Amino acid sequence: MHLKNTLTEYGLISKLLHWLSAILLIGQIPLGFYLVDLDFGPERLNIENIHVAVGLSLFYLVILRLLYKIFNPTPKLEPSIFKGQKFLAKLNHILLYVTILSITISGIFKKLFNGETISIIFKKIKIQDNFELGELFYDIHIFSNYLMIALIIIHLMAVITHKLFFGDNLLKRIL
Repeated sequence: MHLKNTLTEYGLISKLLHWLSAILLIGQIPLGFYLVDLDFGPERLNIENIHVAVGLSLFYLVILRLLYKIFNPTPKLEPSIFKGQKFLAKLNHILLYVTILSITISGIFKKLFNGETISIIFKKIKIQDNFELGELFYDIHIFSNYLMIALIIIHLMAVITHKLFFGDNLLKRIL
């Protein structure tokens, strides 16, 4: 197995970054839904701290993935895949990255504008309360989460569709 990507397959580093991101997202989504229904108290604060820590870790991981992609391009898709599919695949990946980044950024601003302190890269940040902006960033956070869930479903359905209907084993490239 190669560390770096080849023309036909993802390398070990890309695979690890991809699956670590997937595992963190699989944990974050239900944790966020669970968090919304909790009453304020010690359990909510503990779960929220975990949610924030995992979210920031995911944010840094996505930044690392994007930087890695600059120096280690994505393997080419099969020539049998038509240009429209290639465009949609790239669009889905771009939107996944943008959505994950927007979820984290909106979550940070939601907390900050609601008067909370956040530690980012070992620095504590606090800004002046603005509950209207806090509510706006909460709405962005929620919308972005639903968009991300839809994009993940599209991502998974594309892999399944390619396997079942086109005979392409796209999953093999990332396993």
